[in-house]
Amino acid sequence: MTDCSDQEQGAQAGRRGPAEDASWPFLTLLEELGIEIDPQLLQLALTHRSYAFENGGIPTNERLEFLGDAVLEVGVTEYLYNAYPAFAEGRMAKLRAAVVSTVSLGGVARSLQIGPRVLLGRGEELTGGHNKTHLLADTTEALLGAVTLSAGLVEGVRLVHHLFDPRIDEAVRSGAGTDWKTALQEMCAELHLDSPQYRIEGSGPDHDRRYLARAVVGGRERGGYVGHNKKEAELGAARLAIDELVAEHHIPVPDA
Repeated sequence: MTDCSDQEQGAQAGRRGPAEDASWPFLTLLEELGIEIDPQLLQLALTHRSYAFENGGIPTNERLEFLGDAVLEVGVTEYLYNAYPAFAEGRMAKLRAAVVSTVSLGGVARSLQIGPRVLLGRGEELTGGHNKTHLLADTTEALLGAVTLSAGLVEGVRLVHHLFDPRIDEAVRSGAGTDWKTALQEMCAELHLDSPQYRIEGSGPDHDRRYLARAVVGGRERGGYVGHNKKEAELGAARLAIDELVAEHHIPVPDA
């Protein structure tokens, strides 16, 4: 299933040989799963456009990223459909969006130590590119694409299941994809409280910002939650505020 032209292009892509690094957790995982990856496609998957531009316009990992994105969607959707038969389409769509988000993919990339192996241009390196969440997410998708071209769609989806099924289960347990802000708004209305307001504080470097959000409900700040972006932080703060109100007023947790 390997595209020969992509193999030839990948061979141009760099100075390093990631396929020879047996200590890399990503390659260790593939070995444990019995999945083989073409070394040239692996190199191509790690070639960011900034590196390609500085090296004569060689091919980038963007086509592999496009493929990997589709394989990821298939694997996650398949698992949600089979593992959670009682979930409606809307809930599955929200969970899928949470699991395939840039933040989630960045977490997978960091767990596999992908960042240090990405080929970057000098400017991108100087601005902390090896730790930029969006760049890590894109590269993770490119690697999924490379595995799929090397070993076939079934193996690509199997890798997705290995990496993401536990994250889906955790997302279900934690309520990821649930609109906790709307649920909190409705709960405040039922309890005759003012609409919730949110206070947010940012910290950390630009390439790895963190946001602390608190929900102001009933004249009190509730639910200090730290997220990778403002939306995530506000949703987390809303969920924590709901937990407090449930305990205070002895009411059930809403099904948001």
